[in-house]
Amino acid sequence: MPRVTIYSVAQACGVSSSTVSRAFTRPDLVKDSVRQRILAAAAELGYRPNKSARAIATGRTAMVGLVVPDITNPFMPPLVRAVQRAAGDHDWSVLLVDAEEQSAAEAELISRLHGQVDGLILASPRARSIDLQNAAEDLPCVLMNRVIRGLPSVVCDNGAALAAIGDQLVRDGHRRVALLGGPASSWAAQQRARTVRAWAARAEVVLDELKPYDASFDGGREAGAALLATGTTAAFAFDDVMACGVLAELASRGVAVPGDYSVVGCDDVLLARMVTPSLTTVTAPFGELGRAAVELLRESVAEPEGRPSRVTLPGVPVTRASTGPVAARTP
Repeated sequence: MPRVTIYSVAQACGVSSSTVSRAFTRPDLVKDSVRQRILAAAAELGYRPNKSARAIATGRTAMVGLVVPDITNPFMPPLVRAVQRAAGDHDWSVLLVDAEEQSAAEAELISRLHGQVDGLILASPRARSIDLQNAAEDLPCVLMNRVIRGLPSVVCDNGAALAAIGDQLVRDGHRRVALLGGPASSWAAQQRARTVRAWAARAEVVLDELKPYDASFDGGREAGAALLATGTTAAFAFDDVMACGVLAELASRGVAVPGDYSVVGCDDVLLARMVTPSLTTVTAPFGELGRAAVELLRESVAEPEGRPSRVTLPGVPVTRASTGPVAARTP
């Protein structure tokens, strides 16, 4: 079977080959009805645009870089999928780069992507702000779950949701609560800590802050062991993975959840629904986060000198089996 070319599509539509080319590379220059006819003919004939040739002609790669701090963190796969789906709607491919929890390596990884992608989405980066700004210089860049002045960003605001869960803890009789801090370099950990502190002050709850822990199962187990010396009856963990480690450690010490202790996570990854007891947590709108990040990146690519935008999406509280009324404790 002869190879389908741009000339085949042009002949089928009764237009010039240059019009077909513009339909794929500069759709804004082609009348919508004509472009739809070209796309339909291309699909019927099985024509696939040569992205390498298009990159040479337009200076665009049709590729977006997505840098994540740790692909093994359960928060990342649904976020990657959301970005990939949104990018695909605009004929962008996604180049995924994993920093492997090495914040110092993020800037170097970003620098290597220059010339390979049209723009970058940085998901929860841990590197210093100045290093990220320098590494992304002259390359359109959008942050997710991080705010840096001068760069567009998409963030999930968990404040109201965490406060709502805290208020339910108070109604359940909890008056002394622990905050298990996340990684010191994590912007999200800092924001969540501020939120829980503000809630505790308003609710007149005693808050015990424990040292920053790794956002990992092992970090949660370490935190779970430390909880038992605090006299608290409930804890906010930085995220669901840490919360699962807390559950495991408490179970290993014969502490019943929620009978003896209540545990709260954050992000609502799949693990939060699979663990026993299922986690009370905050649901992050992964699909909306991905779509918003891609849209902001498209704006940045089209207008590199445009004013940076910020999109804030609310988290949603979800009450499950890991929280309940405070247990009566014998002296």
